[in-house]
Amino acid sequence: MTAKAAIHLHRRHACAGFTIVEMLVSVAVLVMLLVMLLQLINNATAITRTQHKHIDTDTEARAVFDRMAVDFAQMLKRSDIDCYVKAPDGYKNPNAHGNGLKLKVGQQGNDQIAFFSQVPGYYPTGAQSSLSLVAYRVRSKNSSARYLKLERMGKGLLWNGVSNDTKSTSPYPIVFSPGQMDTAVKGAAGAGNPWAGPWYAAINNDNTGQSDDSDYEVIGSQVFRLEYYYLLKDGSVTDVPALTWIPYPGKTVSANLKAFKDVEAIVVAIGVVDAATRTLLYDSSTPGDPYHVLFNLMSDMADFKDANGKGNPAQKIGDLENEWNTVIKNAATTGHTSDGIAFPPVAASAIRVYHRYFELKIL
Repeated sequence: MTAKAAIHLHRRHACAGFTIVEMLVSVAVLVMLLVMLLQLINNATAITRTQHKHIDTDTEARAVFDRMAVDFAQMLKRSDIDCYVKAPDGYKNPNAHGNGLKLKVGQQGNDQIAFFSQVPGYYPTGAQSSLSLVAYRVRSKNSSARYLKLERMGKGLLWNGVSNDTKSTSPYPIVFSPGQMDTAVKGAAGAGNPWAGPWYAAINNDNTGQSDDSDYEVIGSQVFRLEYYYLLKDGSVTDVPALTWIPYPGKTVSANLKAFKDVEAIVVAIGVVDAATRTLLYDSSTPGDPYHVLFNLMSDMADFKDANGKGNPAQKIGDLENEWNTVIKNAATTGHTSDGIAFPPVAASAIRVYHRYFELKIL
């Protein structure tokens, strides 16, 4: 091979390789592709995580509403039976429902309801009837492991006879007489008041030991907000269960089912946060109220404010739920509640609002 041919072959081999610039460009393109791929994976992971949280809250809400459906369907609709519901004057119990956007001292913020239903309940000894005292509440005692969780009471009752145990906590037979729930509101101070002991927790949700009743069980560990109102037969929605309210004389806290003659359905709305997000909202630096951030958001979620049953302006179906969703959206956007308390946007985005109608026709 001649020298000229060798030089030509060397140049051909030299031209066949990559230059440094080409290598750098290739690496840069590869890095960009990897970054885009990682972003897609992260976005897909975030979407999947959010969907899993929504599935979690959907499942919780469905289970809670299914339990309520059974209780309301078997609700005793007799005119001589007491029940504890919203009334024109609100709840008389000072530790009960808060009226307005923000809580006042001594109010629990969430709604509470108690009624008799033909479903099995807990009864310690003896033969029980198929009748129970049913109650729903969101626990307000911040020192309890059940704090801001939905509880249900199913207290089994006797049809006939009384217990030989004369202690204040002994079971009492069912008595078809109005006022027994109202007397329980007054507490144990009234001598000879049997309902103040065993039934106190059905319609009270304060920080006293009387509110700790073993017949309560947590049925919604992710439910932190509970509100209910009424759909009347004329199509209006209100927090007064009758167009013409006729309470018992001197007893506006409890009422009998004559007051439900205008009601088509009870509407229950709940706010639900999944277990993982609830853990994120736990603040160990405030052991006295570790869920104060969630409590603050809960108090931003307005009551159904329509005390007269006519409304100023009149409430419409979905107004309450829309207000709640607006509060949650604002927290997700701004990162804080209306009081300026920091609230993680990712936590707000995971909170869901649900409602269901439970038919309650009384002819």
